[in-house]
Amino acid sequence: MKLLIRQGRLIDPVGGIGGVMDILLEDGKVAVIGSDLSSEQAETIDARGLVVSAGLVDMHVHLREPGLEYKETVETGCAAAAAGGFTSVAPMPNTRPATDCPEQIRYVLEKAKAACGVHVLPIGSVTVGEKGQELTDIEALKTAGAVAISDDGMPVQNANLMRDALIRAHRQGLTVLSHCEDADMVKNYALNEGRISRQLRMEGRPAIAEEIMVMRDAMLAEETGGAVHICHISTAKSVAIVRRYKKKGVKITCETCPQYFTLTEDEILTKGTMARVNPPLRTRGDVDAIIEGLKDGTIDAIATDHAPHSAEEKARPLAEAPSGMVGLETALAVTLTALYHTGQMSLSDILRKMTVNPANILRVPKGRLSVGADADLVIFDAEEKWTVDPERFVSKGRNTPFGGMQVQGRVKYTIAAGEIIYQDREEK
Repeated sequence: MKLLIRQGRLIDPVGGIGGVMDILLEDGKVAVIGSDLSSEQAETIDARGLVVSAGLVDMHVHLREPGLEYKETVETGCAAAAAGGFTSVAPMPNTRPATDCPEQIRYVLEKAKAACGVHVLPIGSVTVGEKGQELTDIEALKTAGAVAISDDGMPVQNANLMRDALIRAHRQGLTVLSHCEDADMVKNYALNEGRISRQLRMEGRPAIAEEIMVMRDAMLAEETGGAVHICHISTAKSVAIVRRYKKKGVKITCETCPQYFTLTEDEILTKGTMARVNPPLRTRGDVDAIIEGLKDGTIDAIATDHAPHSAEEKARPLAEAPSGMVGLETALAVTLTALYHTGQMSLSDILRKMTVNPANILRVPKGRLSVGADADLVIFDAEEKWTVDPERFVSKGRNTPFGGMQVQGRVKYTIAAGEIIYQDREEK
């Protein structure tokens, strides 16, 4: 199949390609980039006034399958990803059973074949059953198709086990993705320890519970030479720790999510359980530090931590409801609204953190827009305004604190392997 994209505003943070150009896609690859291209029998997309970029890569999602299909499936999660401009997603292993063996990795990959064409990059468990007691067979997980390992959702508490994981993952050329929270400090508390928790007279999750684990894993990465990636970083001191260890040459990277550079703990007062997430929403000072970390390159990637839950679960009292929010269908728009349209970051810098950087951390050849690269693209209107309506989500999850928010930036086409897998048909 041939697909010709005409007159789009190309943005390629890697090769520096920019300006209004045409792109010809053929046989699942980017065939030609130039001006005034023509091709017989090619389907044509008029991209005038639109941005054309490599497809977005989300290195941190929860697709819930197997075992929790009432929340989400690989199929519905991939459809939500396509609607949000993502052509590659990496699902975390905290399913039931956990993705801790080659059979489970292959199960997820098999389910992905029936989905809409989004590339699914499974993450294997660090420990068997995510119980934090015994390491998985990391070599077997990689052979089966795992692109990284993580016990996200159940942080590895044992430092010696984490050290061994970094050593073994390093031998296999894999990165360890770490959810940094000290379990004894955070328990199952619902919100940040601070002004709002005191106002509500509830126990909170202190910032140091994250920071002490970030420091531990940074030190372990330095000592072992292994690569550690800090998931959903949320505090100012955590950013400072990563910045310091990066300057020392340690193999440490990190991600954040749109909620951590747009929302504060105050959202709990108005959004309730929709604003409950782990780690919790923090203070305005933390939000400012996250933005600064994005701007100066300390924070490498923007992920979603897409975590769908049922309406019944999120309707429970704050202390009993599960943590997490969906994000695949809102991430690009919220990010553009908060960082691009405020003049904080350029489109190129934002797209770098949503395409090639997460791909590089996962060590997969995605997130690039160049001749010969996979024909995975997103075409979006950076200026179009729309209002987030959770009832129109493709995902099974409706749990978002962004409902009713006006955002600016809308996906028009998502293309994977040269095929259109999403086209916006909404009226403005």
